Amino acid sequence: MRVRKVMLKDSEIGNIAAIGPVGDPPGSKYERLIARAKQVPPATTVVIHPCDETALRGPIQAAETGIIKPILVGPAAKIAAVAREHSLHIERFEIVDVPHSDAAAAKAVELIHQSKGELLMKGSLHTDELMREVTSSRTGLRTERRISHVFILDVPGYSETLFITDAAINIFPDLDAKRDIVQNAIDLFTQVGLGTPRVAILSAVETVTSKIPSTIEAAALCKMAERGQIVGGILDGPLAFDNAIDPEAARIKGIKSEVAGRAQILVVPDLEAGNMLAKNLAFMAKADTAGIVLGARVPIILTSRADSVRSRMASCAAAVLYADARRRTAALLKA
Repeated sequence: MRVRKVMLKDSEIGNIAAIGPVGDPPGSKYERLIARAKQVPPATTVVIHPCDETALRGPIQAAETGIIKPILVGPAAKIAAVAREHSLHIERFEIVDVPHSDAAAAKAVELIHQSKGELLMKGSLHTDELMREVTSSRTGLRTERRISHVFILDVPGYSETLFITDAAINIFPDLDAKRDIVQNAIDLFTQVGLGTPRVAILSAVETVTSKIPSTIEAAALCKMAERGQIVGGILDGPLAFDNAIDPEAARIKGIKSEVAGRAQILVVPDLEAGNMLAKNLAFMAKADTAGIVLGARVPIILTSRADSVRSRMASCAAAVLYADARRRTAALLKA
Protein backbone atom coordinates (compact mmCIF):
# COMPACT_ATOMS: atom_id res chain seq x y z
CA MET A 1 0.00 0.00 0.00
CA ARG A 2 1.39 3.37 -1.00
CA VAL A 3 1.28 6.02 1.74
CA ARG A 4 0.97 9.64 0.68
CA LYS A 5 1.46 12.51 3.08
CA VAL A 6 -1.36 15.05 3.26
CA MET A 7 -2.03 18.29 5.09
CA LEU A 8 -5.38 17.77 6.76
CA LYS A 9 -7.77 20.71 6.42
CA ASP A 10 -10.72 21.36 8.71
CA SER A 11 -13.03 21.56 5.68
CA GLU A 12 -12.02 18.03 4.71
CA ILE A 13 -12.69 16.78 8.21
CA GLY A 14 -16.18 18.23 8.16
CA ASN A 15 -17.11 16.05 5.21
CA ILE A 16 -16.11 12.83 7.00
CA ALA A 17 -18.05 13.25 10.20
CA ALA A 18 -18.81 10.73 12.90
CA ILE A 19 -17.44 7.75 10.96
CA GLY A 20 -18.91 4.57 12.36
CA PRO A 21 -21.86 4.21 14.73
CA VAL A 22 -21.70 5.51 18.26
CA GLY A 23 -24.02 4.67 21.10
CA ASP A 24 -26.56 7.17 22.35
CA PRO A 25 -27.08 6.24 26.00
CA PRO A 26 -29.78 7.84 28.14
CA GLY A 27 -29.21 10.78 30.43
CA SER A 28 -28.55 14.49 30.00
CA LYS A 29 -27.10 15.94 26.82
CA TYR A 30 -23.69 16.27 28.49
CA GLU A 31 -23.77 12.74 29.82
CA ARG A 32 -24.45 11.41 26.34
CA LEU A 33 -21.54 13.47 25.01
CA ILE A 34 -19.19 12.12 27.69
CA ALA A 35 -20.41 8.56 27.06
CA ARG A 36 -19.56 8.90 23.36
CA ALA A 37 -16.09 10.16 24.24
CA LYS A 38 -15.48 7.06 26.34
CA GLN A 39 -15.92 4.95 23.20
CA VAL A 40 -12.90 6.46 21.40
CA PRO A 41 -9.18 6.41 22.31
CA PRO A 42 -8.19 9.04 24.90
CA ALA A 43 -6.50 12.16 23.54
CA THR A 44 -3.21 13.44 24.92
CA THR A 45 -4.14 16.86 26.31
CA VAL A 46 -1.73 19.62 27.27
CA VAL A 47 -3.27 21.33 30.32
CA ILE A 48 -2.00 24.88 30.75
CA HIS A 49 -1.38 26.25 34.25
CA PRO A 50 -3.82 24.08 36.29
CA CYS A 51 -3.16 25.99 39.50
CA ASP A 52 -6.49 26.01 41.29
CA GLU A 53 -8.85 23.24 42.37
CA THR A 54 -11.31 23.32 39.46
CA ALA A 55 -8.61 23.71 36.81
CA LEU A 56 -6.78 20.67 38.21
CA ARG A 57 -9.77 18.54 39.16
CA GLY A 58 -11.29 18.83 35.66
CA PRO A 59 -8.48 17.10 33.74
CA ILE A 60 -7.92 14.59 36.55
CA GLN A 61 -11.57 13.55 36.45
CA ALA A 62 -11.50 13.42 32.63
CA ALA A 63 -8.41 11.20 32.85
CA GLU A 64 -10.07 8.93 35.43
CA THR A 65 -13.07 8.68 33.10
CA GLY A 66 -10.70 7.56 30.37
CA ILE A 67 -11.21 10.31 27.80
CA ILE A 68 -7.90 12.23 28.03
CA LYS A 69 -4.26 11.69 28.95
CA PRO A 70 -3.18 14.99 30.54
CA ILE A 71 0.23 16.62 30.51
CA LEU A 72 0.25 19.30 33.21
CA VAL A 73 2.23 22.42 32.29
CA GLY A 74 2.89 25.02 34.99
CA PRO A 75 4.79 25.68 38.21
CA ALA A 76 5.29 22.13 39.53
CA ALA A 77 5.43 23.19 43.18
CA LYS A 78 2.19 25.15 42.90
CA ILE A 79 0.40 22.31 41.10
CA ALA A 80 1.57 19.88 43.79
CA ALA A 81 0.39 22.23 46.54
CA VAL A 82 -3.09 22.50 45.02
CA ALA A 83 -3.21 18.70 44.69
CA ARG A 84 -2.25 18.21 48.35
CA GLU A 85 -4.72 20.81 49.60
CA HIS A 86 -7.64 19.20 47.79
CA SER A 87 -6.55 15.54 48.04
CA LEU A 88 -6.04 15.18 44.29
CA HIS A 89 -3.74 12.45 42.99
CA ILE A 90 -1.39 13.59 40.24
CA GLU A 91 1.45 11.09 40.68
CA ARG A 92 0.79 9.29 37.39
CA PHE A 93 0.68 12.43 35.26
CA GLU A 94 3.58 14.05 33.45
CA ILE A 95 4.30 17.54 34.79
CA VAL A 96 6.29 20.09 32.77
CA ASP A 97 7.69 22.63 35.19
CA VAL A 98 7.66 26.29 34.08
CA PRO A 99 7.74 29.39 36.28
CA HIS A 100 4.45 31.15 35.50
CA SER A 101 1.31 31.25 33.33
CA ASP A 102 2.86 33.07 30.36
CA ALA A 103 5.63 30.50 30.22
CA ALA A 104 3.06 27.71 30.55
CA ALA A 105 1.13 28.97 27.50
CA ALA A 106 4.32 29.27 25.44
CA LYS A 107 5.51 25.80 26.47
CA ALA A 108 2.12 24.25 25.71
CA VAL A 109 2.17 25.63 22.17
CA GLU A 110 5.71 24.33 21.78
CA LEU A 111 4.59 20.84 22.84
CA ILE A 112 1.88 20.90 20.16
CA HIS A 113 4.48 21.84 17.54
CA GLN A 114 6.50 18.84 18.74
CA SER A 115 3.44 16.60 18.20
CA LYS A 116 3.31 15.71 21.89
CA GLY A 117 -0.37 16.53 22.30
CA GLU A 118 -3.66 16.46 20.36
CA LEU A 119 -5.53 19.02 22.46
CA LEU A 120 -4.88 22.12 24.53
CA MET A 121 -6.82 22.79 27.72
CA LYS A 122 -6.95 26.14 29.50
CA GLY A 123 -6.35 26.04 33.23
CA SER A 124 -6.33 28.94 35.70
CA LEU A 125 -4.82 31.57 33.43
CA HIS A 126 -6.46 34.40 31.54
CA THR A 127 -7.79 33.63 28.07
CA ASP A 128 -5.76 36.44 26.50
CA GLU A 129 -2.53 34.93 27.88
CA LEU A 130 -3.30 31.66 26.12
CA MET A 131 -4.65 33.11 22.88
CA ARG A 132 -1.68 35.47 22.54
CA GLU A 133 0.56 32.41 22.17
CA VAL A 134 -1.92 30.48 20.00
CA THR A 135 -2.35 33.36 17.54
CA SER A 136 1.31 34.43 17.40
CA SER A 137 2.35 34.93 13.78
CA ARG A 138 5.80 33.51 14.51
CA THR A 139 5.25 30.58 16.87
CA GLY A 140 1.49 30.15 17.12
CA LEU A 141 -0.98 27.54 15.91
CA ARG A 142 -2.85 29.40 13.18
CA THR A 143 -4.20 27.64 10.09
CA GLU A 144 -5.98 28.86 6.95
CA ARG A 145 -9.23 28.82 8.95
CA ARG A 146 -10.27 31.72 11.18
CA ILE A 147 -10.02 30.83 14.87
CA SER A 148 -13.39 30.94 16.64
CA HIS A 149 -15.14 29.80 19.81
CA VAL A 150 -18.22 27.61 20.18
CA PHE A 151 -20.32 27.44 23.33
CA ILE A 152 -22.01 24.05 23.82
CA LEU A 153 -25.08 24.47 26.00
CA ASP A 154 -27.35 22.02 27.76
CA VAL A 155 -30.42 24.23 28.22
CA PRO A 156 -33.17 22.86 30.50
CA GLY A 157 -36.43 22.68 28.58
CA TYR A 158 -34.80 22.76 25.12
CA SER A 159 -34.64 19.38 23.45
CA GLU A 160 -31.53 20.09 21.38
CA THR A 161 -27.90 20.47 22.34
CA LEU A 162 -27.42 24.16 21.52
CA PHE A 163 -24.26 25.68 20.01
CA ILE A 164 -23.66 29.45 20.13
CA THR A 165 -20.88 31.07 18.12
CA ASP A 166 -18.84 33.26 18.30
CA ALA A 167 -19.18 34.71 21.79
CA ALA A 168 -15.57 34.74 22.98
CA ILE A 169 -12.95 35.39 20.26
CA ASN A 170 -14.10 37.49 17.29
CA ILE A 171 -15.50 40.86 18.35
CA PHE A 172 -16.99 42.24 15.12
CA PRO A 173 -16.40 39.57 12.47
CA ASP A 174 -16.84 40.45 8.80
CA LEU A 175 -18.55 38.18 6.27
CA ASP A 176 -15.43 36.17 5.47
CA ALA A 177 -14.77 35.59 9.17
CA LYS A 178 -18.41 34.58 9.72
CA ARG A 179 -18.09 32.01 6.97
CA ASP A 180 -15.28 30.33 8.94
CA ILE A 181 -17.15 30.75 12.23
CA VAL A 182 -20.15 28.93 10.77
CA GLN A 183 -18.02 26.18 9.22
CA ASN A 184 -16.10 25.62 12.46
CA ALA A 185 -19.36 25.15 14.37
CA ILE A 186 -20.80 22.80 11.75
CA ASP A 187 -17.63 20.69 11.76
CA LEU A 188 -17.73 20.39 15.54
CA PHE A 189 -21.42 19.48 15.57
CA THR A 190 -21.02 16.72 13.01
CA GLN A 191 -17.83 15.32 14.50
CA VAL A 192 -19.23 14.87 17.99
CA GLY A 193 -21.85 12.62 16.42
CA LEU A 194 -24.90 14.92 16.49
CA GLY A 195 -25.76 14.63 12.80
CA THR A 196 -26.44 17.41 10.28
CA PRO A 197 -27.05 20.67 12.15
CA ARG A 198 -29.79 23.22 11.62
CA VAL A 199 -28.01 26.57 11.66
CA ALA A 200 -29.82 29.83 12.45
CA ILE A 201 -28.07 33.08 11.49
CA LEU A 202 -29.40 35.47 14.12
CA SER A 203 -30.34 39.12 13.89
CA ALA A 204 -32.96 41.34 15.52
CA VAL A 205 -35.53 40.58 12.80
CA GLU A 206 -36.22 37.84 10.29
CA THR A 207 -36.43 40.07 7.21
CA VAL A 208 -33.53 41.45 5.18
CA THR A 209 -33.13 45.20 5.59
CA SER A 210 -30.30 47.58 4.72
CA LYS A 211 -30.81 49.32 8.06
CA ILE A 212 -29.54 46.23 9.93
CA PRO A 213 -26.30 45.00 8.30
CA SER A 214 -26.39 41.64 10.10
CA THR A 215 -29.55 40.72 8.14
CA ILE A 216 -27.68 41.23 4.87
CA GLU A 217 -24.75 39.13 6.06
CA ALA A 218 -27.18 36.41 7.20
CA ALA A 219 -28.73 36.26 3.73
CA ALA A 220 -25.25 36.18 2.16
CA LEU A 221 -24.18 33.28 4.39
CA CYS A 222 -27.25 31.30 3.36
CA LYS A 223 -26.44 31.91 -0.32
CA MET A 224 -22.83 30.86 0.34
CA ALA A 225 -24.18 27.57 1.72
CA GLU A 226 -26.29 27.10 -1.41
CA ARG A 227 -23.17 27.57 -3.54
CA GLY A 228 -21.03 25.14 -1.54
CA GLN A 229 -18.90 27.74 0.24
CA ILE A 230 -20.26 26.41 3.56
CA VAL A 231 -20.87 22.67 3.78
CA GLY A 232 -22.36 20.12 6.16
CA GLY A 233 -25.26 22.09 7.64
CA ILE A 234 -28.71 23.49 6.83
CA LEU A 235 -28.69 27.29 7.08
CA ASP A 236 -31.47 29.85 7.40
CA GLY A 237 -31.37 33.52 8.23
CA PRO A 238 -31.85 36.15 9.19
CA LEU A 239 -33.87 34.77 12.08
CA ALA A 240 -34.72 36.49 15.35
CA PHE A 241 -33.92 34.47 18.47
CA ASP A 242 -37.54 33.63 19.22
CA ASN A 243 -38.39 32.24 15.81
CA ALA A 244 -35.07 30.39 15.66
CA ILE A 245 -35.77 28.29 18.75
CA ASP A 246 -39.56 28.33 19.24
CA PRO A 247 -41.82 26.57 16.68
CA GLU A 248 -44.87 28.59 17.69
CA ALA A 249 -43.04 31.89 17.24
CA ALA A 250 -41.94 30.74 13.77
CA ARG A 251 -45.50 29.68 12.91
CA ILE A 252 -46.97 33.02 13.99
CA LYS A 253 -44.46 34.85 11.80
CA GLY A 254 -45.25 32.56 8.87
CA ILE A 255 -41.66 31.30 8.60
CA LYS A 256 -41.44 27.90 6.97
CA SER A 257 -38.02 26.28 6.93
CA GLU A 258 -36.16 23.28 8.29
CA VAL A 259 -34.34 25.54 10.75
CA ALA A 260 -36.94 27.95 12.13
CA GLY A 261 -38.13 26.91 15.59
CA ARG A 262 -35.67 23.98 15.70
CA ALA A 263 -32.21 25.55 15.52
CA GLN A 264 -29.21 23.66 16.88
CA ILE A 265 -26.49 26.20 16.05
CA LEU A 266 -27.06 29.90 16.72
CA VAL A 267 -24.67 32.20 14.84
CA VAL A 268 -24.69 35.62 16.50
CA PRO A 269 -23.96 38.99 14.81
CA ASP A 270 -21.05 39.87 17.09
CA LEU A 271 -19.29 38.90 20.30
CA GLU A 272 -21.32 41.22 22.53
CA ALA A 273 -24.63 39.72 21.43
CA GLY A 274 -23.31 36.17 21.71
CA ASN A 275 -21.72 36.65 25.09
CA MET A 276 -24.88 38.15 26.56
CA LEU A 277 -27.04 35.42 25.03
CA ALA A 278 -24.85 32.59 26.34
CA LYS A 279 -24.58 34.08 29.83
CA ASN A 280 -28.29 34.84 29.91
CA LEU A 281 -29.02 31.17 29.24
CA ALA A 282 -26.43 30.11 31.81
CA PHE A 283 -27.58 32.35 34.65
CA MET A 284 -31.29 32.84 33.94
CA ALA A 285 -32.17 29.48 32.37
CA LYS A 286 -29.57 27.53 34.41
CA ALA A 287 -27.96 26.08 31.29
CA ASP A 288 -24.67 24.21 31.56
CA THR A 289 -22.01 25.67 29.26
CA ALA A 290 -18.98 24.02 27.73
CA GLY A 291 -16.56 25.66 25.32
CA ILE A 292 -14.20 24.78 22.46
CA VAL A 293 -11.94 26.91 20.27
CA LEU A 294 -11.55 25.69 16.68
CA GLY A 295 -9.58 26.79 13.66
CA ALA A 296 -6.15 26.34 15.26
CA ARG A 297 -3.88 23.34 14.60
CA VAL A 298 -5.54 21.53 17.50
CA PRO A 299 -8.84 22.04 19.34
CA ILE A 300 -8.57 24.18 22.47
CA ILE A 301 -10.69 23.44 25.53
CA LEU A 302 -11.41 27.01 26.57
CA THR A 303 -13.42 27.10 29.78
CA SER A 304 -14.05 29.88 32.24
CA ARG A 305 -12.20 29.81 35.55
CA ALA A 306 -15.68 29.78 37.14
CA ASP A 307 -16.86 26.71 35.17
CA SER A 308 -17.87 23.57 37.01
CA VAL A 309 -15.97 20.32 36.71
CA ARG A 310 -18.96 18.91 34.77
CA SER A 311 -18.70 21.70 32.19
CA ARG A 312 -14.97 21.05 31.85
CA MET A 313 -15.71 17.36 31.37
CA ALA A 314 -18.20 18.12 28.60
CA SER A 315 -15.69 20.43 26.92
CA CYS A 316 -13.10 17.64 27.09
CA ALA A 317 -15.56 15.15 25.63
CA ALA A 318 -16.40 17.38 22.65
CA ALA A 319 -12.73 18.08 21.96
CA VAL A 320 -11.80 14.39 22.23
CA LEU A 321 -14.51 13.43 19.73
CA TYR A 322 -13.29 16.16 17.38
CA ALA A 323 -9.69 14.95 17.71
CA ASP A 324 -10.79 11.37 17.06
CA ALA A 325 -12.57 12.47 13.86
CA ARG A 326 -9.35 14.16 12.70
CA ARG A 327 -7.37 11.03 13.54
CA ARG A 328 -9.70 8.72 11.59
CA THR A 329 -9.95 11.11 8.64
CA ALA A 330 -6.17 11.31 8.41
CA ALA A 331 -5.98 7.52 8.42
CA LEU A 332 -8.51 7.31 5.57
CA LEU A 333 -6.63 9.88 3.51
CA LYS A 334 -3.40 7.91 3.92
CA ALA A 335 -4.99 4.60 2.92
